[in-house]
Amino acid sequence: MNWKNLSIATLFAALSLGALSAQAQDSVKSETYTYGTHLDIKKVISSKEGTTPACSVVTSQLTYLDSTDQVHVLDYLSMSDGCHDN
Repeated sequence: MNWKNLSIATLFAALSLGALSAQAQDSVKSETYTYGTHLDIKKVISSKEGTTPACSVVTSQLTYLDSTDQVHVLDYLSMSDGCHDN
């Protein structure tokens, strides 16, 4: 009986921590990249490319961890996929 209760409590704690980290990531304010911005990237969490069928500059977004494991969101300009020759 104690083993079952301990397992349930551990599972609940793990799920709660996952939910808290997801909420923390949503609350991170994004910063806009400019030339000369110091980047301290330890690990990339996600990358979202701006999309448009035309060849143009789009805003893309990079979510990453720095060397102190703090989450950062960086907006930057990139060329759209419509610029690639087939």
